[in-house]
Amino acid sequence: LESYYLHGLGPDGTSLFRLPLPGRGHAAAAHPVRAEAVAFARRPGTFALVIDCATGETRHRLTPPQGLQFNGHGAFSGNGSLLMTSEVVAEGSEGRIGLWDTATYTRLTDWPSHGIGPHEIRLLPGDRLAVANGGIQTDPVDRTKLNIPDMRPNLSILSLDGTLLDQIDLPDLRQNSIRHLALMGETIAFAMQWEGDAAEPVPQLGLWTPGAAPVLCPPRAAEAFAMQGYAGSIAATGDRILITSPKGGAAMIFAADGTHVATHRRADLCGAARLGDGFVVTDGQGAVWSADDRGLTPLI
Repeated sequence: LESYYLHGLGPDGTSLFRLPLPGRGHAAAAHPVRAEAVAFARRPGTFALVIDCATGETRHRLTPPQGLQFNGHGAFSGNGSLLMTSEVVAEGSEGRIGLWDTATYTRLTDWPSHGIGPHEIRLLPGDRLAVANGGIQTDPVDRTKLNIPDMRPNLSILSLDGTLLDQIDLPDLRQNSIRHLALMGETIAFAMQWEGDAAEPVPQLGLWTPGAAPVLCPPRAAEAFAMQGYAGSIAATGDRILITSPKGGAAMIFAADGTHVATHRRADLCGAARLGDGFVVTDGQGAVWSADDRGLTPLI
């Protein structure tokens, strides 16, 4: 019988608390003011837990309205008064952004995400929301991908009333699903998962500064297939971007302009976050590593 837990980690990689989950989890959003976070079910899911990070206890359990499913991620407004959740309509995977009042964690409304299958959402400066619409329609029960030949991912920017402010897509790489996001000031770094021909090397990292064209960032030619077409997570510092691939067993580090700096190998690397001027990454065996240009160093 499989059991799932959420761990709160300290900067040295040690577990500060362990919280059992009702199913497989995916990501969490940290409140900007309170010692509080919301942990989301793996997509498509129907639970999100509001956690007291000081005690590791659950304060609230959120459930999406009938016919909607959580899609793995959420983000708080700048003052923390609102929680926005990445969601889909179960039948058809139309994207929605749920809106919750964090004083009581009651549902207020929802907006279109302006795409199919939204995944990670991130708050941008100026109270704008970046939305990675992955473009994949999935079966609401078994996650079967239903529209790969016709998928069209996009990266959208919404105001906090749901208005679409800007949007880009990748017409020449329509099967490169935009999944995860990291921020570098006004620039959005986005990680992708290729659903096309496995024999074709495509970049898994892109950069977009609204008002300019997106820039795709391939690694060195000798490592074009190292990620096996799949970026699992992304994190960014002021001058570095890291993407991981559990399929390829690799972490790649890029400079802020998208130049490939280094590739580090470790089986089943996926989780990634900023740690000071570098990064912390996790693998499927529960190990926690710090990562920088020089390599991986075990924390625990």
